Amino acid sequence: MDTLNPARRFAPRSPLPTNWCWPQGRGLALSFVLNIEEGAEFSLGAGDDHNEAVHEVVNEIRGARDFCMETHFEYGARCGYDRVMQRFAQRGWPLTLNVCGRALDHTPWVATDALKGGHELCGHGWRWESPALMDEATEREQIQRTVDVIRRLWGRAPAGWHCKSSRSVNTRRLLQAMDFLYDSDDYGDDLPYTLPREDGRPHVVLPYAFDTNDMRFFDRASFVHGRDFADYVIAALDTLLAESTQSPRMLTVGLHTRIIGRPARIGGLDAVLRHVAQHGDAIWVATREDIARHWLAHLGTAR
Repeated sequence: MDTLNPARRFAPRSPLPTNWCWPQGRGLALSFVLNIEEGAEFSLGAGDDHNEAVHEVVNEIRGARDFCMETHFEYGARCGYDRVMQRFAQRGWPLTLNVCGRALDHTPWVATDALKGGHELCGHGWRWESPALMDEATEREQIQRTVDVIRRLWGRAPAGWHCKSSRSVNTRRLLQAMDFLYDSDDYGDDLPYTLPREDGRPHVVLPYAFDTNDMRFFDRASFVHGRDFADYVIAALDTLLAESTQSPRMLTVGLHTRIIGRPARIGGLDAVLRHVAQHGDAIWVATREDIARHWLAHLGTAR
């Protein structure tokens, strides 16, 4: 045990029951997450004290509005969103939409589309910022503010939450007190796990992934062409599919409207979706809420 931080998890996980699987006997649960952040970025034009510095380039304009950055984010809402959503509508596959509260306020049709398409809205912060340095009262207020917008536009509160970057030391406790089913603030596993709440009920943690994620187009050119994204994600799918013949696995593919929604990159998503369709009998494409509920129903104790 780490005596400095006993809450950290280094030990291998306990084996799953030998007869356990995802619905319809499938071995791999696949979660596509489309991040809706447009309008939640920092901008002097929105009254903030600084501009966001990461878009198609890394460059911060200080002391003046950054119209370059602002329109790069607008592209995601105006063009990239439809380009991505059409592909999932054609296949009838559900998405989890990680929505920042202020972004959803700017793009309310996202909630309307989610209701029509059977997609999930998951809280992603009020602003596109990490809460790691927030005081507890501010973080609580921002979580509640985001929940209120989602409830107003989608009709119910979100079941899940995912911070940008790191959560704070208070985040998980606040989410549990507000009765969230799950959070995705973990990057250390290929399967969900459960933690006990103060009242003894389980809280589900669904690990997220930064590697199978289109954000790497903005990460020192890790991905350049659409096929770079496709090749990497398909390699992860194939590895986990092989492993899932022995024990179930889960994979998250992170998407952003302003990134994968660009014309030169969308072909990479097309290739991934074709590959998934070819293995449809082994892959359960599901929202994160459905994954969490299935996990909780069958493996509800902390593990």
